[in-house]
Amino acid sequence: MTAARETLRSWFYRPWFLAMMAAVFSTTLLMAGSFFIAMHQVEQNESQEMNAQGERFLARLEQLFWQLRESLDDLEAQPLRGCDDEMIATLQQVSFNYRFVYEAAYMDASRICSNRPRQEGLSLTRKPDIKGPTYSYWLNTTTEPDENRAALMLGRGNFRVATSRGHLTDMVDLSPGSSLLVVLDRGTRAIPVLGAPQVWPPIEHWEPKSRDALQVTQSRLIYRMPTNNPEYQLVLISPRTGMQIPAVWWWLLPASLALGTCVGFVVFLLARQRQSLDAELTGAIRRGELQVLYQPIFDLDSRNCVGAEALLRWRRPDGTLTSPDLFIPMAENTGQIRQMTDFVLQRLLEQLGQLLRANPQLYISVNLAACDVMVPRIGQVMARLLILHRVAARQIAFEVTERGLIDVEIARENLQALRDVGHQVLIDDFGTGYCSLAYLQTLPVDCLKIDKAFIDALGHDAASSGVAPHIIHMAQSMHLKVIAEGIEHEAQVAFLSSEGVKFGQGWLFARALSAVQFIELITRGRRLAARRLDDEA
Repeated sequence: MTAARETLRSWFYRPWFLAMMAAVFSTTLLMAGSFFIAMHQVEQNESQEMNAQGERFLARLEQLFWQLRESLDDLEAQPLRGCDDEMIATLQQVSFNYRFVYEAAYMDASRICSNRPRQEGLSLTRKPDIKGPTYSYWLNTTTEPDENRAALMLGRGNFRVATSRGHLTDMVDLSPGSSLLVVLDRGTRAIPVLGAPQVWPPIEHWEPKSRDALQVTQSRLIYRMPTNNPEYQLVLISPRTGMQIPAVWWWLLPASLALGTCVGFVVFLLARQRQSLDAELTGAIRRGELQVLYQPIFDLDSRNCVGAEALLRWRRPDGTLTSPDLFIPMAENTGQIRQMTDFVLQRLLEQLGQLLRANPQLYISVNLAACDVMVPRIGQVMARLLILHRVAARQIAFEVTERGLIDVEIARENLQALRDVGHQVLIDDFGTGYCSLAYLQTLPVDCLKIDKAFIDALGHDAASSGVAPHIIHMAQSMHLKVIAEGIEHEAQVAFLSSEGVKFGQGWLFARALSAVQFIELITRGRRLAARRLDDEA
């Protein structure tokens, strides 16, 4: 199982494999996005076309209904009744005066006369589809495709006027499968004025109470036209155009492929660089390019050095320094961090073992990675080194970050084991992670270290300016000591001292020192405070 895991891990560290996966993933993602954009454009085009078509139909229908009603009012107002030559002439004059009146007719109990010969399909005797207080409406009076057939008829009293299909379709050409419907009976019945009958209400999911004029279902577009009459509603239904790939797709596709290839190439370069850095780091450990520096920690009142934080640095053969922010995370990912931690412990005891034996009040803190917090390994390593160099456990402290406390229960057990043998435990960069107060109260901790960012904010109007005092008061309530990091100004020292903070480190006191410089700092006659952090009141 372990061999299979290592084989899989090795594949994921191959630059060409990572590049190929990145290229495939990014190309797929970009093509999916391109397809979504293309389909969105199809929907937009459909919606715009349907909206424009519906608006043109609505404008034409308003013109038709206005002329049909006006012509009926004129006929009703004139005195003639009966089917004589004068009535036929009057009917012909009305069809001449009103452009959209295709046929005008008079009917009574005995006779029917019209301005043109009777045409089959125009029913003057069947009941109206809509009967209003003044006008009656007959819809779809003919289903024949002839443009010169009456398709819509209005009646008032003994008079009927009708418009032809041509007058309805000359503004908009219905596409195959489309229909212009009049919806009646509170939306339960629909009569086609133009086009084929449609199932109503639609079977597909749609919102009949929606305020949107246009609704798009999976296969149809439904455009509802506003009317002043609540008794009926005009609806235009058209089938969707389907999967018609728009022109934009043909340049989005190659663009996606090109971008995916670029992403793969960039990942390849980064992976090669990382692999190169990984190999260099392995060689640096072997060649001794790593060095340990010591950031002194001072008593803020007496300004005596009480200890130091061990810092790992990578100095290349050309003298350049590689930032720990770059190689430490990489070492954590590759597992080399354990080797580095062991190197720091061994080197500091080799360099400072004699100093620590001569100054039992002095201590050095070492940063622990998450992998070392989660296993008891470091206690075993430390025990052997302490015996070898005859240094007390209380002189080696361990710093852990909140982010390193992956499993608080396991971390608590392992940190307690270190504390039981005399080591101090410090929470580094407190306030930048996610360790809750409830968890902190249960952890075996001696001290909190306040991150430099919160110290820098002191005396400013930044939102984080109040974090440091809050951490200090919280630590005091839990009887924990506080070390302030990154002190650079005397004003910061004055404020921290007034808040009861005893210890600090930063460039105001000293920069990170080599072992020789740190030994000189301790032995050149400075007064040393014979104290341990947990011995302070």
